[in-house]
Amino acid sequence: MEPHPNDRQYSREHTWAKMEGDLVVCGISKYAEDMLNDVVFTDLPRVGVKCEQLKPVGILESIKSVSDLYTPMSGEVAEVNIAVQDDPKLINKDPLGEGWLFKLKASDLNEVKNLMDAAAYDEFLRRGAK
Repeated sequence: MEPHPNDRQYSREHTWAKMEGDLVVCGISKYAEDMLNDVVFTDLPRVGVKCEQLKPVGILESIKSVSDLYTPMSGEVAEVNIAVQDDPKLINKDPLGEGWLFKLKASDLNEVKNLMDAAAYDEFLRRGAK
């Protein structure tokens, strides 16, 4: 598997957080996308919902499984990727780009310390993370 990009932080729950102005863009890692395979349905958090770091905020359903979606940071959902709701396969095509899931107005930017950089996340995967 190729290394994950260095421009974001990753959780043990295989989600990522990327700062974009005063918002945090959130999505799933390439590893998570590979494990899910063909995503057919998303249940993403609604705008205005308050999320707690590393807690479930939605569901991703593929042809082979249903998985909880965890938020990498705490905050209030500011935007949801409507394109992904309309076409969940965007997650499979580009989980680190066009397949982003939601944006948060973070309540505590220090929580990023609870996440891994790309090198640590890739090492976490090499050690057999599930």
